[in-house]
Amino acid sequence: MQPVPPDPSTLDEATLAFVRTVFQHARAGETAALASLLAQGLPPNLRNERGDSLLMLACYHGHADTARVLLEHGADPELMNDAGQTPLAGAAFKGDLAIATMLLDHGAGVATAGPNGKNALMFAAMFNRTEIARLLLERGADPHALDADGVSALAAARRMGAQDTVALLAGLA
Repeated sequence: MQPVPPDPSTLDEATLAFVRTVFQHARAGETAALASLLAQGLPPNLRNERGDSLLMLACYHGHADTARVLLEHGADPELMNDAGQTPLAGAAFKGDLAIATMLLDHGAGVATAGPNGKNALMFAAMFNRTEIARLLLERGADPHALDADGVSALAAARRMGAQDTVALLAGLA
């Protein structure tokens, strides 16, 4: 069970400013500043009001060094945001092969899907991220998995007009 965060209205302005700064470090890729805070005991799995973890923000904004530091300090690569997305799904959406590879190397599940059943391969397929789709397939992603609406990665790619991933996935059918 997740601990209940304090009500923001009960936090003083200095604490709120510190929290905003921490999340800005992740968003902006300020690796040294974040590493210093982590070394002092900052929990690596802090999440913002949308459930985005520090790792999600670093990955989504393409900051591989920051993501690596977070992972080395115990950040959970499977921690979903409130939309049911993992950092790997975010990297697939953005098309960041280096970050996707790093997340997989640090324990991100290739088959992990949110409540809507969408996994990283589906995001890669929909947004025509063929390199990431290939990586996920090499790491064991199931091209025949279906989301909660019964849609496969191939069908999602077709709906989005993602011709390169359609060609890749159609060859596996």
